[in-house]
Amino acid sequence: MNYIGEELERLLARVEKPARYIGGELHSVIKDPKTVDTRFGFVFPDTYEIGMSYLGMQILYHALNAEEFIFCERFFAPGMDMEEEMRKAGIPFFSIETKTPAKEMDILGFTLQYEMCYTNVINLLDLSGIPLRSKDRGEGVPFISAGGPCAFNPEPLAEFIDFFVIGDGEEVNIELCRIHKEWKATGGSRRAFLEEICKLEGIYVPAFYEPVYGEDGAFIRMDKLYKAAPDRISKRVVQNLDTAPFPEKPIVPLIEVVHDRAVVEIFRGCTRGCRFCQAGMIYRPVRERSKERIEALVRAQLEASGYDELSLLSLSTSDYSEIEPLVTDLMITCRQKNVALSLPSLRLDSFSFHVLDEIQSYRKSSLTFAPEAGTQRLRNVINKSITEEDIYSSMKQAIQLGWINIKLYFMVGLPTETYADLDGIVEIAKNIMNLYYEHNGGRKNARFNITVSVSNFVPKPHTPFQWFPQNTREQLREKHNYLKEKFRTVRGVHFTYHDTETSYIEAVLARGDRRVAAAILRAWELGSKFDGWREHFDYGRWMQAFSEAGLAPECYAYAGDPENGAVCWQIIDSGISDSYFRREWKLAMEETITPDCRKGCTGCGINRTAVCEREGTL
Repeated sequence: MNYIGEELERLLARVEKPARYIGGELHSVIKDPKTVDTRFGFVFPDTYEIGMSYLGMQILYHALNAEEFIFCERFFAPGMDMEEEMRKAGIPFFSIETKTPAKEMDILGFTLQYEMCYTNVINLLDLSGIPLRSKDRGEGVPFISAGGPCAFNPEPLAEFIDFFVIGDGEEVNIELCRIHKEWKATGGSRRAFLEEICKLEGIYVPAFYEPVYGEDGAFIRMDKLYKAAPDRISKRVVQNLDTAPFPEKPIVPLIEVVHDRAVVEIFRGCTRGCRFCQAGMIYRPVRERSKERIEALVRAQLEASGYDELSLLSLSTSDYSEIEPLVTDLMITCRQKNVALSLPSLRLDSFSFHVLDEIQSYRKSSLTFAPEAGTQRLRNVINKSITEEDIYSSMKQAIQLGWINIKLYFMVGLPTETYADLDGIVEIAKNIMNLYYEHNGGRKNARFNITVSVSNFVPKPHTPFQWFPQNTREQLREKHNYLKEKFRTVRGVHFTYHDTETSYIEAVLARGDRRVAAAILRAWELGSKFDGWREHFDYGRWMQAFSEAGLAPECYAYAGDPENGAVCWQIIDSGISDSYFRREWKLAMEETITPDCRKGCTGCGINRTAVCEREGTL
């Protein structure tokens, strides 16, 4: 065992959940570092329990380690107690597999799943002993990369990241590792490596670009500093999921994690076109795995893992073209193996109640639906194509089938929202409760309950609502209090809502430009980390950081111009045209629905890819 391992044994007895750090899980990979050319560190900037629940980590870990010349190891943010012990003992950030310091990797790849992890990225670089800013890194220092949904606006972290991976990572990460192998053999400079990989589709090197701002401080354009760099960076798209790598033997955690189950991705992308939804835009086009391949993966994962729950993953599970025959077959498999089947992301308007009855008859759980808005008018604005008839007919059937726990998800602060729309949220919950009373002969049953959860709308890049000003914190608080008072009189309904201050900082980071880096760094210096955790988030620290950085955060959260406003993330080509986003904005203001593009091409621009044509979405 190396020196980190020896010291680690002494301090694990002093920290919570020591199994987070020991490795050795079933199906984890160990290679002799001397036999590989490129050591890749996959970094999830949050704790082990959260990171091990992320399917993308399992996919990339499997894909990279399938290549003989690559050794991919995992890195997770240590808990607060563990970090304190590590800093006291002088132990740097280390890998789970071999306890190797992060600074000895060739490439460290951070996944950016949510904006509130940004201070953790800075913290983990510091814990690794790696210079925080890209410009300060010399030869022999690992290349720092980042990918994931937040990379579609890379600018807030551009000073800290050497290159971003935009879009699907399975293929491009292997390609850049091959380039790294060749570069390493020639003894080239860091600059030479970056110049070579920027030729790959899906790679953005921030140092090759410089943002230009007007006299009023508004972003104007991005100028190239390296002539051969692309004018825009097109996202990477894996064309065929059947041939794409996917883990048949997933790593099985030693401790309970957030999603402790077998997971198979059945398709990628979404055609619904919800105007607030970044994932529905950036993951286009839709690509399905074949039913046969899904079933083979399910059998392999259950056999290799021993899990007692299986989840089918996608943005909209019930939109899979063969969902009913697939689930019917999988229910047989699950019964034989005493495994529960979970179907998240189901939609009210396409829900198969035959499937629901099958699941309910085996093992019950709560039903989760997301109407998102309380009135049909506002659902038209956001392009959520479900009607009240869809909602109530579905709820009625669910109640008849014996479901007693209903979860409803809504957003507040959506464009054009009024208090009549908030009243609609209360009415929907009341009406569902009345449907239950009617079914139960008017008798009230304390076992039946509805949870209404309200999140705050955060305008995200690469959506039709990317220009919309977020509601102010005061407006959001007023709406929360209004709903809270309304729900006091509704028996059987539990009302929850998200923190207003966190949503505000999330909006600032989501739409921030390169200047925001100074505030992120200062927030970390003041003690910010694990900002996605309510118990660790400190709004005052962030406001102090923005003040000391000379930035006005409200200019990012509350400003926007769909007609003339340039945005710093335009350097990234998500595949959706800017004209489409503006057209969808106008249709939203007209309260007009855009149909699902499976029913006919809506002209978003993604049909530039061959896969869109093959899947019939032209």
